[in-house]
Amino acid sequence: MDLELSEDQKLFRNTTVKFLENEAPIEKVRELNKSGEGFPRDFWSQGAELGWAALLVPEDLGGGSISGDGLKDLVIVAKEFGRLVSPGPLHPVNTVIAGLVEGAASGPDHSADIEALMSGETIASWAAYEPRGHWDPMNPTTTATKQGDYYVISGSKDRVEFGNEADFFVVTAKTATGVALFLVPSDLGSVLVEPVGSLDFTRHYATVNFNEVTLPISAMIGTEETAAAIVERMFQVAVVLQCAETNGAIDKVFEFTVQWAFDRYSFGRPLASYQALKHRFSDMRTWLECCMATTDAAVQAVNDRDPEAGRLVSVAKAYVGTKAVQIVQDCVQMHGGLGVTWEHDIHLYLRRVMVDRQLYGTPADHKRRISDLIGL
Repeated sequence: MDLELSEDQKLFRNTTVKFLENEAPIEKVRELNKSGEGFPRDFWSQGAELGWAALLVPEDLGGGSISGDGLKDLVIVAKEFGRLVSPGPLHPVNTVIAGLVEGAASGPDHSADIEALMSGETIASWAAYEPRGHWDPMNPTTTATKQGDYYVISGSKDRVEFGNEADFFVVTAKTATGVALFLVPSDLGSVLVEPVGSLDFTRHYATVNFNEVTLPISAMIGTEETAAAIVERMFQVAVVLQCAETNGAIDKVFEFTVQWAFDRYSFGRPLASYQALKHRFSDMRTWLECCMATTDAAVQAVNDRDPEAGRLVSVAKAYVGTKAVQIVQDCVQMHGGLGVTWEHDIHLYLRRVMVDRQLYGTPADHKRRISDLIGL
């Protein structure tokens, strides 16, 4: 059950698929793991030329979408990223762009930064997590102290996606009167980036330490008064992209597992003919359809800025985060001993969905959020 695509969107999807198959096939993903490289910079630049970083940007800021609904168009790309466990900063860059666009109406002008991100010239990531902290971007321990016309940022952020490759970070920090967002260049001497290992081979993360980083007021995104709304928008965009990517991954895994069950024979019969396996496949297909349906509802709500968007986003993440890992693990079992070998690609998908499950709030975090939103 997918959002219905227009002919233009289908063409956009086909173009994306062909590009990813040519430039980032599974074999290339494995090579990137051996080399330790997260993604080739020119790969992302070419993706930006296809419009991957412009879909959430309004036309008056130089962007544009395929259908007029930029988030729906972007979700098409995210799903295909999942189907090929593709590398590249699709999520962090577009999450940052969503925040910059949201803050454009109330705060300093960041149109030049948006333009650089759209072109693929620069890469940015949201530094929201903190060491030993849960997902709670509106309660940071990182501080921003105002000194005249400047702010001084001090603190540490971890689990920063592509932190080692990012040119800028969007940092949530506590001020004297609330919380604010700042755009921080990564090449400042007082910014220390420490790469950390990742379960997902092509998704690199880092801990970023801000040692009294001095920034002008113009580095702020929006204002302190609008920070909560900007963070919520970034959060919603990040989660629906994550769910869409996860759906693409489990859809692909289910697809090749079913084919394997038809191709593999036992006692003269294909595995797919055994009733017990049919029941397991039926359960997985039902879960997969529910993952698609909850995500579609969340995408529609976030795209339309529906008041219920926050709740629907958490419903999607809670369900997709729970069932996606279960589906892929079941598919691993369906493959028997082959499924746990290094040579089989299924472990690449399992790594991707497990990392996606943990970030921007676990299913348990989102269930608590749903409870808070509905007043339980």
